[in-house]
Parts: sequence; C-alpha cells; structure tokens
Amino acid sequence: MRDPLNDSYIVFLKKSGIASFLQEKPRDFYISDSKKVNSLTLKIENISNVDELEFFIKQSNICDLKNHAKHTVIGDGNAQADIMLIGEAPGAEEDKIGKPFVGAAGQLLNKMLSAINLDRNKVYITNVIPWRPPNNRTPSNEEILQCLPFLQKHIELIKPKLIVLLGAVAAKSVLSTPLSISKLRGRWHTYKSLYFNEYIQCIATYHPAFLLRSPNYKKQSWEDLQMLQQKIGDENL
Repeated sequence: MRDPLNDSYIVFLKKSGIASFLQEKPRDFYISDSKKVNSLTLKIENISNVDELEFFIKQSNICDLKNHAKHTVIGDGNAQADIMLIGEAPGAEEDKIGKPFVGAAGQLLNKMLSAINLDRNKVYITNVIPWRPPNNRTPSNEEILQCLPFLQKHIELIKPKLIVLLGAVAAKSVLSTPLSISKLRGRWHTYKSLYFNEYIQCIATYHPAFLLRSPNYKKQSWEDLQMLQQKIGDENL
C-alpha cells in the first residue's frame, strides 16, 4: 500500500524544483541523441569518423586554451580528400565563425590553392590546435603536446595521400623536428602514424599569415606550391 505521507513529500519536492534523485549509475542528461556517443566511455583510439572526433574534442578538458576560445575549430573541406592542409591554430575570425582559415590568411590560402588548380572544397583543412590562443600568440610546446593526439587521430581518419604543413608549428608537430621552415621546405618528408600503416608524403611551406607579414617569401612559397602541383600530377590525385 502506498504511503500518502510519502506521496505528499514527493509532491512537495517537485514543487520545490527538484526534478531528479541520485542513483548508482550516471545519467546522460547532456548528451545529444543525434551523436549516439557516450563521452564517459568513448576513447580516442575507438573514434571512427570526424563527427565523433569533433564531439570528443569538444568534451575534452585537456588543454586550457578551450576556456579562452569562443569555438572549437575542427576542420573544413572534403573529409575524403587526398590532400590535407594543416595550419597552426585558429585566429580571431576563425574563432568567431568556427572554421579554419576564413580570415585574411584564409583568403590568401584560397588564392594559393587556386594558383595550382585546387580549391578548399577539394582538400581538407585543419590546425594543430583547435582553440585560438589568446591574442593569437604561438601555442606553447605543452599545448601542442596536449592537442597532438587530436591531430594524429584526425590524420588517421582523413587518410590523405599528401599533407601540406603550413608553418613551423604544423611542421614541428607532424614531423617531430625542431628545424625551421626555411630548412624543411623545398623537399618531401614522410609521416607515419602509430595506428596508420602507410607512410604519408608531407611538404612544409610558409604559413599564409607569415606571407602577409613578409611578402618577400612568396616566391619560395610559390616554388613549394609548384612542387605540390607536380606531385599531384605524378600521383594522379
């Protein structure tokens, strides 16, 4: 038989604004049904697509940069592309809109791609860091290492044939080297992921933001783009 006093107490609690009670198992109140992903159990090695990776990164608290950014900037373009471009981190416009390379550097990148008959809808673009560093400062080594598993998984999911490393941070992260872009550019390098069996050809060149500040390096950047264009032809991509 139900206890009327107990029933009255429950009604009182509900009117007081209490909508749930503690239980032994956690409740997934804030997980979208459309994602079908449990952030409590999902591990990065089990992620199978970019949507899951985006959800995973947005739930992560591994890097303090997230607390200062407006958006988590994942990627843009064709997720089945043979060519992947990797930059440094979102800037002010990217943080505002939530997409990589949409500001002045992005406009220059679009022109660079167009010069070798590519457009951003046919390639995939991302950054080493998914959150804008305050005042657009260069990410620290610690921040790069914190976000590196995201980038490594991103590469494994896209499975590009060629990677274009835009700037020193991207080159350092992917090639695990302290060398400057001036010493890395002009030749092809290889990248091998822990969970991806194939070697990926990489070329390093100057970041478009750097070219805006130092246009005298555009000639060398154009030489790198021509190398990329020749490789695309040789690989029939």
